[in-house]
Amino acid sequence: MQLESTVQSDVNVIKVAETRIEAATAVRIKDEMRAMTEDGQARVVLDLSNVAFVDSSGLGAIVASMKQMGDKHRLELASLNHDVAKVFRLTRMDSIFDIHADVASALAPPGTRVSA
Repeated sequence: MQLESTVQSDVNVIKVAETRIEAATAVRIKDEMRAMTEDGQARVVLDLSNVAFVDSSGLGAIVASMKQMGDKHRLELASLNHDVAKVFRLTRMDSIFDIHADVASALAPPGTRVSA
C-alpha cells in the first residue's frame, strides 16, 4: 500500500496512491497509517481520490486506523467515488466518519463554500 502524507493548513492529508483497498493491502494500510499519524496533527484527512474499490477488509483497515489514532486525533475522509461512498453508506460508516467532497472542502474553514 502506498500512502503519501503532506501537511496542509495544520492537517495531515494522507493520499492513498493505490486504486484498491482490499484484503491484500489491509494490514499494510493500518501499519502505514499508524506510522504517519502517531506523532502528528490532530486532524487527519484520508484522500481516497485514487481509490476505485474498497472491500470489507479495506473498510476494516480504515476503521482500525481511526481507532488506533485514539481520541486525540480525528480521521476524516475525502474524495470518495460513487462506489466507495456506497460501501460507506451501506455499512453506515458514513455516520461515523466526516466525509468531504474533496480535500479542498475538508481544509476549508467551517461555513466556507468551496467552488469546484
